[in-house]
Amino acid sequence: MVNRERLIEEFVQLVAMDSPSFDEGKVGAYVKNQLSELGFEVREDEAGVKNHGSCGNIYGYLAGDKALEPILFCVHMDTVEPAKGKAAVIHEDGRITSNGDTVLGADDFAGITAILEALRTIKEEALSHRPIEVLFTTAEEVYSKGIAHFDYSWLLSKEGYTLDLTGPVGLAAYKAPTIMAMDIQIQGKAAHAGFAPEEGIHAIAVAAKAISELTLGHIDEETTQNIGIIQGGLMSNIIPEYCRVRGEVRSYCHEKAVRETEKTKEIFQRAADAYKAKLIFDVSIGCKAYETSKDDTVVKRFEAVCKDLALPCSLIETFGGSDNNVLADFGFRGIVLATAMNQCHSVKEYTSAEELCRIAEVTRQLMLSDM
Repeated sequence: MVNRERLIEEFVQLVAMDSPSFDEGKVGAYVKNQLSELGFEVREDEAGVKNHGSCGNIYGYLAGDKALEPILFCVHMDTVEPAKGKAAVIHEDGRITSNGDTVLGADDFAGITAILEALRTIKEEALSHRPIEVLFTTAEEVYSKGIAHFDYSWLLSKEGYTLDLTGPVGLAAYKAPTIMAMDIQIQGKAAHAGFAPEEGIHAIAVAAKAISELTLGHIDEETTQNIGIIQGGLMSNIIPEYCRVRGEVRSYCHEKAVRETEKTKEIFQRAADAYKAKLIFDVSIGCKAYETSKDDTVVKRFEAVCKDLALPCSLIETFGGSDNNVLADFGFRGIVLATAMNQCHSVKEYTSAEELCRIAEVTRQLMLSDM
């Protein structure tokens, strides 16, 4: 039902556009043009200005059957690095990869392609459909900083689908965690490491002491903690006066994530006090945990579409965040669909022509559903 050749051609075209977080301007301009041609009312919000980026979130509305409730489809326009000079390589077996030096960008160009192709086929066949809203977001890969600035008064939908999950098409996530991002700065005192080390305050030692007291990895069955970045020091013969540490806590329970982050702050504060160092401990909520009921219409509709298309359907918990976390925090009911992307956030990322067609067909059928 979808145009395979056109779909693949558009996917390749999108992959070739550089679109790192905060610089999605080329993709945004392309999306706005395509939506306008498809008859959408199109708006761009102020997220680009607020995030000092090249593009805001792109919203579109297409009127449909007034007897049916509107439905939202959300997808992000940015990619992780390395992403400069991407190019799609199509293999004889239908597998699509990058050239091995960059990510492919199926995360999330597969989702963008699926939405646009689904809409084109609906228009070409003049099919009756639900009122459709689409939201193409910026800066999702950096803790959803784009959708955080979206004007939710624009939305008419109360439910919908975020296309942004790895795995085979037919997979969907109904539950995701809170992610607490920690940015920790330790200010010590510089001194010569050979002549007068006792005069210094070793900022890296403060960090090391604190980290040694943390539980990293799984704290329990639904909570993890990680320290991912440590930066500090100037030269091997100078007591480092500054150290910066960045990490995160994840949990399916929001309150537990908050508590564990507070424990980490207390541990760092004790270590700083022991060395008489100064501590700045900044925390931001990358996204907040949600769980959509498996009995919700948004789930049942997806299951029905998969059944109609003879696709195996599976609902899972994911430990990754997405724009759906932010939508859910505003009372929106949704699930995250697997979108023909695999081994994301690596140069080994890949998709396939068959899976791209499948997710486009699933998207199309969701738009047409009267359930």
